[in-house]
Amino acid sequence: MFELKKTEGKARRGEFTCAHGTVQTPVFMNVGTQGAIKGALSAEDLKNIGCQVELSNTYHLHLRPTDKVVREMGGLHKFMTWDGPILTDSGGFQVFSLSSLRKIKEEGVYFSSHIDGHKIFMGPEESMQIQSNLGSDICMAFDECIENPSPRDYVLQSVARTTRWLERCKAENARLNALPDTVTPTQQLWGINQGGTYADIRVDHMKRIRDLDLPGYAIGGLAVGETAEEMYDIIEAVEPHMPQDKTRYLMGVGTPTNIIEAVARGVDFFDCVMPARNARHARLFTWEGAINLKNAKYLTDERPIDPNCDCPVCRRYSRAYIRHLFVAEEMLAMRLAVMHNLYFYNKLMEKIREALDEGRFEAFRREYSGKLARRI
Repeated sequence: MFELKKTEGKARRGEFTCAHGTVQTPVFMNVGTQGAIKGALSAEDLKNIGCQVELSNTYHLHLRPTDKVVREMGGLHKFMTWDGPILTDSGGFQVFSLSSLRKIKEEGVYFSSHIDGHKIFMGPEESMQIQSNLGSDICMAFDECIENPSPRDYVLQSVARTTRWLERCKAENARLNALPDTVTPTQQLWGINQGGTYADIRVDHMKRIRDLDLPGYAIGGLAVGETAEEMYDIIEAVEPHMPQDKTRYLMGVGTPTNIIEAVARGVDFFDCVMPARNARHARLFTWEGAINLKNAKYLTDERPIDPNCDCPVCRRYSRAYIRHLFVAEEMLAMRLAVMHNLYFYNKLMEKIREALDEGRFEAFRREYSGKLARRI
């Protein structure tokens, strides 16, 4: 259930409730693809850095340890000892990212495993069954994420198929939730808007899928080749046709600036591997802009990563020490860096919510949207 509490322009302040808790929005979901954050952060760590929602990947967990094993272990919450909300994506993004290993048909997608090459089939029903076994609070519809740019004729065909797949997902999700031994019988299915960078196709698709009256809707297929301005234009085109009383999720986005700008355009939920991935390469976010901690100028820098940050890392360690860990290729470097960057993202969302609560989001946007895009 989603409650819209306040707006400022298009920006929305809300509260989302599901089986494993209440989420304050806008929110950034911390990505644990295989049931763990890359960078050695545990579920306990996530609690300590302000994570509200954890996101895991259907495709990867289906391959290992397999969704059946996760179900046997009591579901993903129990398996990874995370008691907060979990969203699982559908495997649709792998249709895009593993393009050399797959074949798309009306019934679904035929994959070759990226691990050992064995053949896999995943369609709407299979995706729903895997996500039901995982027991997530939110499952995403199985869709095709289209490369940008793509020919208009192909985009039209793909979007029509994605709509048919969504109808099949809805029926299968309802069937699975009604079973007596379902891990999370209140699992919510969210639909995904597609259409590449064709605004008219996007709008038509949103109008079609909103009639299915799902609990939430995502804008997918962005941050895969288009410019930031093209992405903002698509959000602005689609947003007026999204239900006001349902959650809006921008998939796979993005930089701190992208998030601020998307909140200003009416988005509630975000996820991205960027903060953890950048951290593993010593690229760290601060309230003055991004830094590369491998730079020689930090060799004897006694300051924390960000003097304005109160994360567990900044409270204890210096830039010089963490730089040394990276240069020495110590595992602790990645753990500390990932912890800082995810804390920064979670704190960014907290500051956005506070600004919305206090009616000063536009002032916050003016101060930070450009600043956080800088490299210092």
